[in-house]
Amino acid sequence: MILSIDGKSFVDEKGRKVILRGVNLGGSSKLPYINGSTHIKTTFSDHESVSFTNRPFPIDEADEHFSRLKNWGFNSLRLLTTWEAIEHKGPGMYDTEYIDYFSKICEIAANHDFYIFVDPHQDVWSRMTGGDGAPGWIFDKVGIDITKLSESDAAITMQHHYPKNYPQMVWSMNHHRFGAATMFSLFFGGNDFAPKCKIEGQPVQKYLQSHFINSIIQIAKSVADNPNIIGFGPMNEPGKGYIGVNNIGEHWMRPIIGAAPTPFDSIVAASGHKREVPFYKQKLLGLKKVGKYILNRNEINIWENECIWKREGIWDENNDDQPEILKPNYFFKKNGKPIQFFRDYVKPFSLDYLKKIREIIPNTIIFLEGDPSNSNQLEWGINDPNNIVNASHWYDIATLVTKKFRSWITYDIKQDKLVFTKKRVKQAFKNQLNLGIKVSEQILDGVPTVMGEFGIPYDMNNKKAYRNNNYKKQIQALTLYYDLIDELMLSSIQWNYTSDNNNKWGDLWNNEDLSIFSRDQQTDQNDINSGGRALEGFCRPYPMRINGKPIDYSFDKKLGVFNFTYINNPKLDSETIIYVPEIQFPNGFKLSLSEGKSNIIDQTVRIRSEMEGTITVKITRK
Repeated sequence: MILSIDGKSFVDEKGRKVILRGVNLGGSSKLPYINGSTHIKTTFSDHESVSFTNRPFPIDEADEHFSRLKNWGFNSLRLLTTWEAIEHKGPGMYDTEYIDYFSKICEIAANHDFYIFVDPHQDVWSRMTGGDGAPGWIFDKVGIDITKLSESDAAITMQHHYPKNYPQMVWSMNHHRFGAATMFSLFFGGNDFAPKCKIEGQPVQKYLQSHFINSIIQIAKSVADNPNIIGFGPMNEPGKGYIGVNNIGEHWMRPIIGAAPTPFDSIVAASGHKREVPFYKQKLLGLKKVGKYILNRNEINIWENECIWKREGIWDENNDDQPEILKPNYFFKKNGKPIQFFRDYVKPFSLDYLKKIREIIPNTIIFLEGDPSNSNQLEWGINDPNNIVNASHWYDIATLVTKKFRSWITYDIKQDKLVFTKKRVKQAFKNQLNLGIKVSEQILDGVPTVMGEFGIPYDMNNKKAYRNNNYKKQIQALTLYYDLIDELMLSSIQWNYTSDNNNKWGDLWNNEDLSIFSRDQQTDQNDINSGGRALEGFCRPYPMRINGKPIDYSFDKKLGVFNFTYINNPKLDSETIIYVPEIQFPNGFKLSLSEGKSNIIDQTVRIRSEMEGTITVKITRK
């Protein structure tokens, strides 16, 4: 392998420490090509005949995009695929054209020297439940009519609700809705919570997990000979559904944007019972209850037969034909003990996934994630398989939801409170990132930490920057994040690069616009930087490969000064490579080096020294 793990660090084939600085590729890979964008109305009736070939971009554009990302200093890609992209035609029917295409994209990326790890992406289960991931035929297998999911309020889809009832980030509220919550519960916990549910004679959990894993195996087989494929993630942001809910008749998450049903509300609404639930709106200081909402006003039953949960005895209708709870704590315990979602459900799935992927690519790295609402629960013991990375995600939630960056205020999701002043905001973010590092230290004997996702909405302030080309706020936000990433010496993968992003529909998915590139910003096709957004925020110096051990590094964007200290190991007999972008040093730079010889090649400073000990580097803008 060209990249391996040594304790808490990544090392290359020469033994040098490697900092992964990458990008998620790409935002529109969640969607079919060409007309799968979520603003386009659909009943999803064509779900078996869609194609994801040319996601993230057509083959003939690949060199252009990879050259641009390389020029911007990225060395790694979290490359998206989806279960639906591979197995949309039906169970066991794989899209070989797409798989061949995906393999070719990986081959071209390798030619540009990128490290690649494969991300089996999903958000809130599937496109039919307001996100992306699973194929449509899965619903038919469990007896759900996908054409009724949105109109029954079992899912919130942009395709159905935009523009009248689709506020920013409302897609994530599908975790509270019946469609996604039920499918996650069956996928991870079908054996415990739906033992009566069988598909083609198999327990529903086994059926769903085996089809998911077998689909990713097709990708693994296609890229097995590519040395730049360094690993696989088991599943992006796995949802827990109803698993672990203490009482299905009570709200079990924080208040949410829009209608806020309890699990019981969602479950019985899907069987045709209308329910009155609270309704929340985003206000300056947080969410506020502003009224009520009638869930499934038209009393639509999405089941082809009987509700799975009714069959399991969780609820029933009384003599007045009104639903009542029979087992309020049904999802709360396993073997008499309170559930820990990662330990009890995600981990067993991940172990099975790991075993089968490594039968194709031995010892490939597994980039672990847990429930994004509780990412500090990644239990992985000393006797569990190694070559593991903590790839949990981090976002500045206040900026993401409001599409405004205010350096003096944020919402601390870990502490569930507002934070004021620039100093405290920065400290809150640092504490959150440090928590991820502490989790990594508890896995095995300590494993690398990669921020698998983080990013900003580039369409801040009603897309003002797209009109005046002033990305000051975006640059401020990114500078704050990358300053902390440097301080903590983290590897990081920004979300995202979308090759077909546009100013009107963003990343083409659920009104998100987090792409660092857009054709609508591209004014000169001969300029590799043209089309980039807020480049000064993320295109900045960092040590790519260290011939020894990094001690610290930082970049003062305002002064144009990069400082780096490391302990050189002459036994490795190689170079330390620092990325020094022309964007930050347009008129060149002055290099100060305490020891060794340097060479400047293609926006990099390369340092070689035969001395064992501390070397300091200072790069100053001219």
